[in-house]
Amino acid sequence: MNVADKFLGCAIRAAQNKQAIDITLLDLRGIASFTDSFLICCGTSTPQNQAISNEIELQLKKEGRPPSHIEGYQQAEWILMDYSDFIVHIFSPKTRSFYNLERLWRDAPRIEINEDTLTQR
Repeated sequence: MNVADKFLGCAIRAAQNKQAIDITLLDLRGIASFTDSFLICCGTSTPQNQAISNEIELQLKKEGRPPSHIEGYQQAEWILMDYSDFIVHIFSPKTRSFYNLERLWRDAPRIEINEDTLTQR
């Protein structure tokens, strides 16, 4: 497992800890030049989306990895957390359905999230 995968696993666990739903990991290596992965998830309310974002940021900062940029936190319909080699997208279900990043990036392999994903890729 490389360092980026370690941080990505930490972000996935943090999202799970805050009951994020429909967590999806897209592998963009070889498809996009600006990042390697998208971590996409949903919360059911503004406070939950903010809590997911806060937990991801807190856990990754503990690992020495603050985000380079966060957008959309106040409205929390779509929070984007840029960690350079991976980007976290936290959506409301309605906004996720509207933008449908999974369809837009349909050529990207989906990585099943399980215990192995959290330790290696």
